[in-house]
Amino acid sequence: MSIKNDINKILLKKFPHLEVNVVKYSEVKKDNKYFRIDSEPFKRSRLLFSKNIEYIKFSEIAIINPSKSEIYNLDENTHVTFLSMQNLGNGFINKQERGIIKDFIEGYTYFAENDILIAKITPCMEHGKCAIARKLYNGIGFGSTEFNVFRIKDKRFSKEYIFSFLNRENIRQIAADNMVGTSGRQRVSKEFYENLLIPMFSKEFRLEIKAMVKDSHKALENSTKLYKEAEAILYEALGLDAENPLESILSFGEENKIIHSLRLDGGNSKSYIVASPTYDLLKKYKGLNISIRTYKESYLKTGRLDAEYYQVKYDLIENIIKDYYGGYDKLDISEIKDDNFIPNEKEKYRYIELANIINGNITEPSEYLGENLPTRARRKVRMGDLIISSVEGSLSSCALITEEFDNCIVSTGFYVLKSNSINSETLLVIFRSELFQKYLNKFPSGTILSAISKDGLKNILIPNLDLKTQRKIEAKIQQSFELRDKSKELLENAKVKIEEAIINS
Repeated sequence: MSIKNDINKILLKKFPHLEVNVVKYSEVKKDNKYFRIDSEPFKRSRLLFSKNIEYIKFSEIAIINPSKSEIYNLDENTHVTFLSMQNLGNGFINKQERGIIKDFIEGYTYFAENDILIAKITPCMEHGKCAIARKLYNGIGFGSTEFNVFRIKDKRFSKEYIFSFLNRENIRQIAADNMVGTSGRQRVSKEFYENLLIPMFSKEFRLEIKAMVKDSHKALENSTKLYKEAEAILYEALGLDAENPLESILSFGEENKIIHSLRLDGGNSKSYIVASPTYDLLKKYKGLNISIRTYKESYLKTGRLDAEYYQVKYDLIENIIKDYYGGYDKLDISEIKDDNFIPNEKEKYRYIELANIINGNITEPSEYLGENLPTRARRKVRMGDLIISSVEGSLSSCALITEEFDNCIVSTGFYVLKSNSINSETLLVIFRSELFQKYLNKFPSGTILSAISKDGLKNILIPNLDLKTQRKIEAKIQQSFELRDKSKELLENAKVKIEEAIINS
């Protein structure tokens, strides 16, 4: 037995409650570009290995952070995808932005269709920010400089299989142990991934993992499609073009008079065209963005003197809502749940903050003891509640509390709503719609941190959608959520299957 092993054995016997490891200087220098001599990289590896499995270095099967030189010959005005860190979810791209190559060629990370993206910086890496780049504009993407990009070049391995292997909690834990940089700005280096060993399971097994990930993506696509169908039901009920709801309001012309839906006693409907107050406003202010109010009509009535509040576009949207045949309403004070929750210091809570809401989805909440919760963690939510951000710049952060997040604590930056007349699924679609996202910009006030006040929230007009329309929207959203959950489950199962295969080999 070597001297090193003897010392390790003695230390383990003497300090059984501690993890102690004696490492030779030559071992410290090996594959240690940044010459880290702290204990983290030399912990007993959490990575599972089996002597019965063949492994291959990741650097041998993948290109890590491919060069932008691949696209230097393309027109700089070519449309491409842009992904910020916020656009990346846990295994999926939540939302794509769009631009042209010359906007991003300098100062951003380049990637292409089918590349794997994984956040390199803390805490985004630990939170599982990663995805396969799919359906990019013209197959090209740019994004945060805090992405590591992997392109699989070995045809024996699919991107889906490698993604499932990398997107595991124990890989993230080991990556965190091997981060470099100063506290708070630590990153996973390219070298960490280069030396990672990938298991060579059978072709049949790798194909099985690939199929699970593809099925996951398909389920998510169908979930998104159902959500868009729910939005279309809302727009059609309001007499708007579901493809271009804002354009159908703001464009001027005789052909754009508002179309209303008239319900007859028999439950049927027909469309008719009418020169509504909205149309009159469009005609009056054609080409101008002005609004004239008397002191009585403005400050004495609303308490607001800023120009933003009185922009014509908000009048147009409000008239669309007022024109709805079923009428409109405002939130009742009883529908706004703003009671402060006092946490028990020694109890554990799951905490949802604004950053946890991405594209209407709630990412994994943080867990805290009550005594360590942020002071703004003072709202307790129940299944069926709707949370909407009050903070300007984050108004799109709204989500439905499903069974998974029942009894979570949320930030006071959210309003918690539970309507007496509109089901929560419909309310979600209303507040997340492009129409309402534009409308909500009317209400924030304040200087340092502009936000919607409770009084402002109570002044938002909400269409009284008929029960039949609400039920249609509710059904679409529930089906959408079921498929979204199925998608997450398939991704998780693929990771677990790899883990179990290593353990059982």
